Parts: sequence; C-alpha cells; structure tokens
Amino acid sequence: MSDRIYARYWIETAYPLAQASATMAGEQSTGTFLRVPGETDELRERYAAQVESIVEGEPVAAPSLPGSGTPPNWDGLRRTAEVTLSWPLHNIGPSLPNLLATVAGNLSELKAFSGLKLLDLTLPAAFLTAYQGPQFGVAGTRAFSGVHGRPLIGTIIKPSIGMSPEATAEQVRVLADAGIDFIKDDELQSDGPHCPFEARVTAVLNVLKDIQQEAGKQVMYAANLTGDLDQMLRRHDHIVASGGNCLMVSVNSIGLPAMKALRQHSQLAIHGHRNGWGMMGRSSALGMSFVAFQKLWRLAGVDHTHVNGLRNKFCESDESVIASARACLTPMFPPPSPGCEIMPVFSSGQSARQAPETFKALGSTDLIYACGGGILGHPMGVAAGVRSLRQAWEAAAANIPLESYAATHPELAAALQFFGT
Repeated sequence: MSDRIYARYWIETAYPLAQASATMAGEQSTGTFLRVPGETDELRERYAAQVESIVEGEPVAAPSLPGSGTPPNWDGLRRTAEVTLSWPLHNIGPSLPNLLATVAGNLSELKAFSGLKLLDLTLPAAFLTAYQGPQFGVAGTRAFSGVHGRPLIGTIIKPSIGMSPEATAEQVRVLADAGIDFIKDDELQSDGPHCPFEARVTAVLNVLKDIQQEAGKQVMYAANLTGDLDQMLRRHDHIVASGGNCLMVSVNSIGLPAMKALRQHSQLAIHGHRNGWGMMGRSSALGMSFVAFQKLWRLAGVDHTHVNGLRNKFCESDESVIASARACLTPMFPPPSPGCEIMPVFSSGQSARQAPETFKALGSTDLIYACGGGILGHPMGVAAGVRSLRQAWEAAAANIPLESYAATHPELAAALQFFGT
C-alpha cells in the first residue's frame, strides 16, 4: 500500500484545469502565490503535493459560489473536473487534525474556484498506528445486542427533550418490553437540569437490567454524553459502573482529538451522531462528501454512525444515503490491516415502508434501523410498532412484497396503512 495521502475533489473554475490543480497543490504544500527564498527544487521534490489526475466534466454557465475570479484573457468557459492530489505522509505524519488542514485547509476560499468539494480520501495504513479505529464495529455491536442475521431495530427517545429521568426510564421500559434492540437519546438531550445525565442513565439502565433478568434480552442504550472532555470521561465511567454497553456522542461538536481520547478511554460501543454534517455536505459545490467524512471518524473510533434514511425528512437523496451506508461497510485498508468497518444507522422518517428498498439497495442487514415515529406512533401501540418493523425486514429478506406479508401480520398491515406510501 502507498505511503502517500490521496484526496479526490470536484472543482469548478474559470482557470485552465492544469493551472487550477497546480494552485491547489501549491497552496496545500510548499507553495504560495510566488516563489520564495528557501523553496528549493530539492524541497519541492520532497514535500510538494502532486497532481495525480484531472478528469474533466461538463462546463457550467454560472458560478456556483460567490467571490470567484477569472484569469486574464479568459475564454469564457467555467470548467468542472475531478482532481486527485497526493502528499507524502512525511509532510504531516499520521495526524487527523493535520490531515484536515492539508486536504481541506484554505482550498475552499481560493478565488480561482467557484466550487470545490472533497469527495474521498485514501490513507496509508500508518494512520492505524496512531488511531485505533472502531473498538467493536459491526461484529461487536451484534455481540452486545445478541442480534444476528437481521438489522438491529432501534428508536430514539421522544419527545427529544423535556422528560424527566423517571419518565424517560418508563418509556424505555415500554420499548424494552416490546422487544426493541437499540435505544438512543436524542442529540438535544444531554445534561440539563430537568434531566441530569447521571440520574437519567441510572434510571434507564436499572430498567434495562430488570428486563435482562426477566426476559434475557440485552438492549443497547446509547446515552448522549457529549460535553467537554473531562465531562465525557466521567460520564463514560458512570455508564460503565451502571452496567451500560453503549454511549452516544455528537462528533462535530467534540472534534477529532476529543474523539481519539474518548476512544482510548472507552469500554463501550461508540454511537457517533453526525448532527451538523449538513453544513459540510449539503452543497454540491462546497464542503466534503460523507464518504470522506466518515473515514475520519472511523479512524478516530466510532462504532456506529448515522447515514440518514430512504425517503427521509431531510434534503438528502436516496442514492447519497445508500452510498454513505456502503462506505461505512467498506474496508478502509487492505488486509492484514483491520478494515475498520462500522455499523450504518438509518434514521429520519423511517417506518416499515422503507425496509424492502433499504435491503435491496444496500444488500446487507448490517445496520441499525432507527425509527422514532415509526415505532412510537404506530396506531396499535409501541409493541406493535416494533413487531411491524421486524415483520417488514422478514418480508424484505424473504423477497415477499410487504402487502402480501401484511395479510397475515396485522401489525405490519396497520403500519402500511398508517404510514401511507
């Protein structure tokens, strides 16, 4: 495997593509807007970024972003291309914060570009010497939950915020009695005075211990411990002492170095919530793709991450959602290095309706299928909501149309009628 760092971009520019690509390479390695003393040929040979490829796309009629410039004697064309750059690992060493400064840095601000988006990263295996990657991933999550051969059926505590620890625990009891596999806090629920973290976690995990003793069912509960690093480490230890097996953290809120420290300390599966990713991913002309984004957090240590869901309540296309989920399940490194695969979490407006399409598109049951309203809003109650989802995935795996399977499964039938098309 190469010891170089590779980054692939989509660009839009009024400048000749070779010139624009060279500007990117120079800005993010040895160069500035003019040659300076000390920038010798030997130094450039050892440290300069290289333009590996330029694949031209279709031109555009107008700039996608404001503030871009045009070259002297401009020919009037605004070109697009996919450009791959590479850097020697010895420029930064295996450091995720400095990787971000290298592959993103100032690029999006350069006047030569009216669009620039990071699409993908390919990293040397040396990054695994500095970062542990996921501790549990797909296999460990299945071991914790005892769920094999099907998705984990999950939900989000709703209302997202406003319930006391006791009310939260009571909702968890109802969900656990119904046979749920996975429960998570909403990202808005943290450590407010109305629902303190330790009181909430203690109450919820006491309920889940009772359920395990009574029914032998191990439910994963991802408690949101997002906060300052010292707070997160203390909260992690409280989950462990209370018998928990999972934590949740808002990855964009805490940053890569804090995630690395949390992973090094953690004895729990780490559920990485991507809230805020839309600021990086929503524009087709700016930011980064989720394919690149999730690789950073996989290395830093998350075991699960959200990928949205089909026909979701947000703006993301189904094609993008499936590409994101496939990326999570695709090895980052060739053998014998660990592949760092993690569990994609489908959520956002999901119900029994989307199960067959999700299975057909992804081709795998290695996922958490998290439904809030799809369970809690089921017209026959919470238990029926959980059963309807299991039934939908049974039908999907057996390649039986939902409507046919629903003929002998009333919970599924009610869900299909209630949640429409």
